[in-house]
Amino acid sequence: MLTFRDLASGLRKLEVDPAKPVIIHASLSSFGEIRGGVDTLLGAILANFPSILTPAFTYKTMLTPESGPADNGIIYGTAYTQNRMAEFFTPDLPCDRSMGILAEKIRAHPKATRSSHPILSFTGINLEKIIASQSVEEPLAPIQSLYEQEGTVLLLGVDHTVNTSIHLAESMAGRKTFTRWALTPTAIIECVNFPGCSDGFNQVQYLLEDNTQIIQIGDAKIICLPVKPMVDKLVNHLEDQPLALLCDREQCPRCDAVRTSTASQ
Repeated sequence: MLTFRDLASGLRKLEVDPAKPVIIHASLSSFGEIRGGVDTLLGAILANFPSILTPAFTYKTMLTPESGPADNGIIYGTAYTQNRMAEFFTPDLPCDRSMGILAEKIRAHPKATRSSHPILSFTGINLEKIIASQSVEEPLAPIQSLYEQEGTVLLLGVDHTVNTSIHLAESMAGRKTFTRWALTPTAIIECVNFPGCSDGFNQVQYLLEDNTQIIQIGDAKIICLPVKPMVDKLVNHLEDQPLALLCDREQCPRCDAVRTSTASQ
């Protein structure tokens, strides 16, 4: 069974500058059994990284209209049941379950703040300005701030398919984005610059080997890499190979839309 000391000492081996922000993606179950569960993991994280950020996305707020912009990576008029089950975005709406238990624990922390994007909100501790930088028009602004402040990506028992910061590289390389819609108490909000599919992001592993630290804590593989070198390298890669990092699934609407837009350029 892992203890606070095991987790804290393991994370300390990464030698991340505690004065700089860290974005965290995590799977609690990947560690195996932890004494004290998610509270112990969060305590060990904050003992090493006082300023943390994590996605707090809420896909349950999303609506799919009957029609909309062309080449938008979406099949219109196919989500009647999902639309009926959509929930209003509020600041206390729990994170989507796919974000993991740790993200929800951070969102509910008494010192945490959360942005107001109705689908792609971020939450964190001691990063109020970074979180406040997000808008509906610029959903990746917190990642841009991490880039500018030379922050770090920390993947705790998860892989690059959940590495949200890679979407910043796509944006900086000029890759196509999308429009989505979300339900709020006052209106249906149009959310522009919605990113593409991340299922192909594990292709970055070989590109980022020189920038990546990997350690093991319990059963979890910990991947750590600096945001700025990662993004810069991936921007160059995407400019050289515009179809890189797309998934290989048949009929992925977003990846197919990127291929179409790239072919027309």
